[in-house]
Amino acid sequence: MKNVTRQMVNATGIDTESLILGIETATRGGGVCVARGKTILATRIGDPAVSHSTRLLEDIEACLQEAGIKLEEVKLFAAASGPGSFTGLRIGLATVKALSNTLSRPCLGIPTLHAVAHSAGQSKATIAVLPAGRGEVFVQRLLVLADAVIELDKPAHRSPLNMLDFYGSLPDLTWSGEGAHVQRHLIAEYAQEKGIEFTEAEVAKKKQHGWTLAPKEENLSKSITSLAFRRFQSGEEIGPHALNAIYVRPSDAELKWP
Repeated sequence: MKNVTRQMVNATGIDTESLILGIETATRGGGVCVARGKTILATRIGDPAVSHSTRLLEDIEACLQEAGIKLEEVKLFAAASGPGSFTGLRIGLATVKALSNTLSRPCLGIPTLHAVAHSAGQSKATIAVLPAGRGEVFVQRLLVLADAVIELDKPAHRSPLNMLDFYGSLPDLTWSGEGAHVQRHLIAEYAQEKGIEFTEAEVAKKKQHGWTLAPKEENLSKSITSLAFRRFQSGEEIGPHALNAIYVRPSDAELKWP
C-alpha cells in the first residue's frame, strides 16, 4: 500500500493550484470547504440539528457547485480525524475514504484539535478545547505557525478543573475552541485566582501576555483544508489506508462492556 500511496501523490501532482475538498464532521455542526491551494472557493457550515449522515453529501455537492468545479477535478480529500463525535468522525472519514478510493485520489486526516488551534491564528502556546460530553473536554497544547501546527503535548480527555490545574502554571496562553467558550467563566475565574490577566480577544486582536480567549470559529473545515494543503505540499505519503480516527477516549459502548 505504501508504494500505491506514493504513486497516487505523484500522479496527482503537488502544486499551488491543487483543488482540495475538506470536511469536518467531528463537531455538532461541522462544515465543508473547497479550496484551490490556499484560496478558499466555497464553504458550508452544517446545521447542528441535522445529522451529518443526512446532509453531508448535499453540502459537498452545494460547495462544489458554488466553487464551479466537478468532483473529478479534486486533487486531495481531507477530513477531521478526531477527537470529536464518534459517529460524526466515522461518517466523515468513511466519506473521504470512499471518494479517495473511487477517484484514485489521495486523502488525509487532520487532527480536530490542530484545526481548532489553527483557526485561532499564530501563537506560541494555544490550548485547543472541544466538548467531550458529560461536562468534560478534549484538550491539547499546540504551537501554531503561519502554515503548520506543532504538538506540545498529546491530546487528552479531562475534566475542566483538571485541564486548568494541568495548564494553570503557564502564564501566556491562547484558549481556542467551542470547549473553551463553554468553560469561559471557569477559565476566567481560575485566571483571576492565579493573578493572570484574562481577556476575550476581538477578531484578529490578541494580547502578547496573559490568557486570551480567541474568537469562536464556526467552520473548522477551512483550517482542515489549509493544514491538509500544507502537508500535501510537503510530499507526505497519504492514502485511504492511513486515514484513521483519533478517539482519545473509549466509546460509551466500550466503557459499558462487561
